[in-house]
Amino acid sequence: MGEEKRKLFSAVQPSGAVTIGNYIGAIKNFVALQDEFDCIYAVADLHAITVRQEPAALRKNTLELMALFIACGIDPEKCILFVQSHVPAHCELTWVLNTLTYPGELSRMTQFKDKSAKHADNVNMGLMDYPVLMVSDILLYQAAVVPVGADQKQHLELTRDLAIRFNNRYSETFTVPEAYIPKGSGAKIMSLADPSRKMSKSDENPNGYVTMSDDRDTVIRKFKRAVTDSGNEVRAAEDKPGVSNLIAIYGAFTGKSAAEIEREFEGKGYGDFKLAVGETVADALAPVQAEKARLLKDKAYLNGVMKRGEEAAARIARKTLSKVYRKVGFYQGE
Repeated sequence: MGEEKRKLFSAVQPSGAVTIGNYIGAIKNFVALQDEFDCIYAVADLHAITVRQEPAALRKNTLELMALFIACGIDPEKCILFVQSHVPAHCELTWVLNTLTYPGELSRMTQFKDKSAKHADNVNMGLMDYPVLMVSDILLYQAAVVPVGADQKQHLELTRDLAIRFNNRYSETFTVPEAYIPKGSGAKIMSLADPSRKMSKSDENPNGYVTMSDDRDTVIRKFKRAVTDSGNEVRAAEDKPGVSNLIAIYGAFTGKSAAEIEREFEGKGYGDFKLAVGETVADALAPVQAEKARLLKDKAYLNGVMKRGEEAAARIARKTLSKVYRKVGFYQGE
């Protein structure tokens, strides 16, 4: 008998266009991790509504993200792939954990402060409370590991704190998860227009980000316009944020190290390098885009994947929730 794989949980919000930064930072790693761990991946639509959504767009984005996951190589036969709102236990556990969470803990969350500033006309309780929902997402599945980027470390700390707090009060119930930093995920992908800021689809300058659905000409044009630095040497260095960002992107799509990339472009200028990065990214996106389009025409298949994912996720979630309900004293019949 082989050693049992540790459970890993992660989720992505279906909030529209997925950038290559999202792909490199999350989805690409999801594919690599599915052989190493017992992976559970969700489309986090409950999280998405903390910011106002157009209902029809949210439905469309949910289906498109599910198709993109599979087109990128996430295999529903190897992992559990589901839509968060299809498993009510996420909300049910959140209510119980809310009673162990202090307002001060939530008001200190960096993302709450950032999103409150960005959506000042809609500072709702969901926006403040979504870290507890995120805790529930992880603890429901007894996940031992959670892949995290720098902007999620606070949330994982809260997950660990609440798991320990519950376990101390009611006896051992939850696995206390650890952060997992996937190999090669150290590169934070920055804006092509302003390499001091993270790449984001909310960037006012559309040349700052490349999405997974951008066509070839658009991808190459955006990379040609990418901000570089003084000089013309292709070298990763702190004083060369623009070029360093392009090296990180090129490395993510080719598997080459910074040193290999520097050697490859020795004696060549920024123009040659930017064109090579653009062409490489466009070449990598083309088959993903074609497969995603094919999947979106086969709604019956996607609905089947979601249904099987929901059933598999719900089985694990109900088991954990039942244990939690018993521990806190909810009467469940004799």
